[in-house]
Order: sequence, then structure tokens, then C-alpha cells
Amino acid sequence: MYFVSWVTHIDNHVLLERNLMAEQFSHLPPLESPYGLSDEQVKKYQTEGHIMLRGLASPEEVAAYRPYIRSVLEEVTERKAKQGRPGGYASFFAQVTNVWRLHDAALRFVIARRFARVAAELMTAPGVRLYHDQALFKPAGGKATPWHQDQVYWPLDTPRTITMWMPLIDLTREMGTMVFAAGSHREGPLTQLAISDASDAFFDRLVRDRGFSLQSYDLKAGDATFHAGWTAHATHPNSSGSVREVMTIIYYADGARIVEPDNEYRRVDMEAFHPGQRPGEPAASALNPLLYSKVG
Repeated sequence: MYFVSWVTHIDNHVLLERNLMAEQFSHLPPLESPYGLSDEQVKKYQTEGHIMLRGLASPEEVAAYRPYIRSVLEEVTERKAKQGRPGGYASFFAQVTNVWRLHDAALRFVIARRFARVAAELMTAPGVRLYHDQALFKPAGGKATPWHQDQVYWPLDTPRTITMWMPLIDLTREMGTMVFAAGSHREGPLTQLAISDASDAFFDRLVRDRGFSLQSYDLKAGDATFHAGWTAHATHPNSSGSVREVMTIIYYADGARIVEPDNEYRRVDMEAFHPGQRPGEPAASALNPLLYSKVG
């Protein structure tokens, strides 16, 4: 493993000082070239709270990074290392958080300018910071992930938060792809419930009662969905015989501030993902590098 501890602050910006072209990873694609996002796609995201983008990364680009992301997940789960927030999610997926801090190859993937720029453009934000990443591998036979809203966990004062969800292999819906309640983000926080049977029951009723359109997609490796922090979503169960391999990256608009946690999940997240920071401060710890800025 190649562990990283290289982030420093300069004039309120984050300088990524490690040599990302280290010889052992010089063969990896840089993921810097822009993706041709259209005005119609931005409008769709703003209206529906999610979007699916074909070919955000090529199959070849994803294949180059996949072995390193898999190796981190396998090592962490084998050690049964506890990470991030508490929770009993093992029946839904194997999860490793902040993969970018555990391997230089995963670092290159997570800080990719192409991905961060798309996140900023979809949110119409001048820049975006990293909240955290997650490798989410749903085992064969894995249960459906219950309905929930992500931002119930996040102690941030902005609705401009977004998650990129990219499969590392081709996925059909039978393998556990996402299901989105289109337009639900416009209603903001709908419950304080975290991922659980209770949140699943709550949103199942709410989606039916309010008539939200449900949308899901088959995806190729390198396709990606993006969804807002308040978009209600779930996943299908993995009824296939293969592991569903997905890498996610969570971004938020630069300039956001930390809010006083109003639940235990946000308190834990503030301590885990904004170490040393307090409510009212700009959300810009050493774990939240600025990944894209129009002026940078």
C-alpha cells in the first residue's frame, strides 16, 4: 500500500504536493480532460436532482484504476477496520471511506479534475471541495439499500452538495443500481432518519403519496450518475451472482460553512470529515481539498 499524508494549506487554498506522476503510477490516465456537459444536462440535473452521464470515464480509464481501488477495499475489509460513521450496513454493501488517503492510485482517481468540474457545473458552483469518497461493493445476494437522503449526515450550510456514483464494471439493475425519486431534492430535508428499515418505510410511503417519478439505469463501466444531497434514493438488491463494484465521490460548493450538528450523524461526520473545525467555520479542513475552481 502507498499511504498518503501530504495536504497543506496555503492562502486558504489546498496545495496537492505529492508527485502524482510517481514512476509506479505513471501509466495511469490523468482524468483531466473536460467532459462536454450541455446546458440541457445542467437544467435536467437542477430540475430532477439527479442525472446519468454516459462515458464520463472510458472503459479503459476505469480498468486502469479498478485493481487499486479493489485492493484497498479488500485489505480494509479483511482487517475489519472501522471507518467514518458508525452503522450496520454490511448486509447492504462493503464500504471503505476516504480511499484517496490509502493509496496513491486511488488518490489520482478521487481528485480527478474532470469529475470535479462536472460536479461544479451541475451545481452551478464556482468551485468544489471534496467531502469524502466511498468504495461501495454490494455482494452477490446483497440486500437493497434502503431509501434515504444523504445530507441528513452532512453538517453543511448549503444545498449545493452532490455525489458521483461510478461503476467500475458494467451494471444491470439486477446488480443493485440506484433508484432516484426525481424532483425530491426541491423539498429539502424530509426526515432525520438515517439509512434503516425505518427510512425505507418512510420514503416508500412518501414516494407513493407524492407521486415522484422513479428513475433507474443500466450502466457501463465509466458511466456515472450524479445526485443532490437532498435527493431521495435507494438501490435495487443485487440478485446477480457478481459483486457490484462502485466508486463514489462526494463534493460540495466551495465556501460552504459547517453548521451546528442537529443529530448524532452530523456530529460524527463533523469530527470525522472536518477534523479540528467547529460550527460557523468554512468547511475547509485538510481532508476537504479544493478540487476544482473556475479561477484556479
